[in-house]
Amino acid sequence: MEPMRTVTNAGAANPSTSPPARHARNPGPDWGYAFLRFSDRVLPEFLFRPLRMLGTWFAVAAMPTQRRHSRAYLAQVLPRRPTTLDVFHHFFAFQESLILKLRVINGRFHRCDMSAQPAGFGAWLETPFPVLLGTFHVGVSDLLGFMLGGRHRTRIAIVRQRVGNSEDTARLGERFKDFVHFVWVNEPGEMIFALKEAAETSTAIALQCDRVDFSARTEAFEFLGARRLFPFTIYHLAILLQRPVVLSVGVQVSAERSVLYDSPVFSIAPGEPRSATLDRARAHFQEFLARLESLLRDSPYVWFNFTALNPVAPAADTTDAESR
Repeated sequence: MEPMRTVTNAGAANPSTSPPARHARNPGPDWGYAFLRFSDRVLPEFLFRPLRMLGTWFAVAAMPTQRRHSRAYLAQVLPRRPTTLDVFHHFFAFQESLILKLRVINGRFHRCDMSAQPAGFGAWLETPFPVLLGTFHVGVSDLLGFMLGGRHRTRIAIVRQRVGNSEDTARLGERFKDFVHFVWVNEPGEMIFALKEAAETSTAIALQCDRVDFSARTEAFEFLGARRLFPFTIYHLAILLQRPVVLSVGVQVSAERSVLYDSPVFSIAPGEPRSATLDRARAHFQEFLARLESLLRDSPYVWFNFTALNPVAPAADTTDAESR
């Protein structure tokens, strides 16, 4: 799950033609994905699962920074003090999401369903319209984007940072290349230019909405017991590009099935003052964050940001937000 940075090249994810990795890379050895795919093919699950658990314990021991961030997040979402076993479960949940992606790459069937209260995402799938799709590093959200785009034959441009050691993303891009392509985000300040071509078509544009590291615009929202900063760029793009916004996340509920949870459609009202539109956008984003927090309290290990939790907004920012 790569953090969004901001865009150099748009095109199908092809390992031989995609731009080289810059600065960032996913942790783990370069041969890790190939080893996992090979092991999954040759080992029965009753042997492969313990092997994955052992590898996860090694990861917990060898990754102190990610371990610290995991514990800090779990301290906010769990009703008790997190233990080392909780951190292991968090790491293992991420490992299992990767295994699911690799299995789908290998042709394994996996069903994607809408939640019991489908909203904007379902409406978009039924009658595709130009839209901005906001998602989070939660569960199998990115996988469902690939699979639903392929199932419904709907074109999606995914804004991502190109990082090293991301064979899962490259191979998913290859499998679903007729419907999904990447807008690579590697240099600050180039997003608008890179999105212009996609915005001139009916292609949906998907962006991550949780990591603040590389976002030019952030705002404070209630999340996990504090007013925390989140990227708010997607709504400014909605105004600029005159596109509606739908937020969603996907959570795996069994080996064969995942569920997508979505927001209502946030639409741009013609003639509405920009300030009023942004006020509605803040309410729309806050409503979905409340739903996301509820999901995380029920399934705490599916928050796949092994980075610092979204920072608490400075007091001045909190006051300003409350006065708007």
